[in-house]
Amino acid sequence: MEIILATTNPSKAEQIKAMFKDPSIKILTSGEIGISDEAVEDGETLEENALKKARFVHNHLKNGDKEFWAMADDTGIFIDTLNGEPGIKSARWAGENIARENITEYCLKRMENVEDRSATFRTVAVIISPEGKEYVFNGEVKGSMLNYAKVKAQPRMPYSPLFMPEGTSKVLAEMTVEEENKISHRGRAFKQVVDFLESFSKK
Repeated sequence: MEIILATTNPSKAEQIKAMFKDPSIKILTSGEIGISDEAVEDGETLEENALKKARFVHNHLKNGDKEFWAMADDTGIFIDTLNGEPGIKSARWAGENIARENITEYCLKRMENVEDRSATFRTVAVIISPEGKEYVFNGEVKGSMLNYAKVKAQPRMPYSPLFMPEGTSKVLAEMTVEEENKISHRGRAFKQVVDFLESFSKK
């Protein structure tokens, strides 16, 4: 089974690929197979955007000689005291084409002197079979936002030095891939994807 993951984000690709231990399942990113364009993420929910990305890749693949699954996710952080901001706009919160480190700084500025720093990270993962059947999976983790960047951010993960999941003493950027996948929003969503695809591949 070969699956094309719709992403150009190296941190995301590393996390997701590490979830798949079954050697019969091969994960490649869209960039690795030569898809240079990306879907327009103009949906109103994480699910809509994840579906847009997966469908974009699926439509590129369906006329090929081989049968590929398409896979994508969309993730957002929802900060309670900011009424759920930035949510689905997490990657563009500070403006279009803004460097990721500036998003970290913007988040800290928006939360200056804020006492309630609770937040929830959510991921919606989507897979589409070669025949076009769609499957949707959800994961989330609650935690809190620090008032400073504890460490350097993961590449293209501007909230990773700020967000500390409940029950831990580490922010996401301090964790190994294995540690993060066990408890994170993305790890929880893709654990369901892995279980589904492994059971499907054995049919």
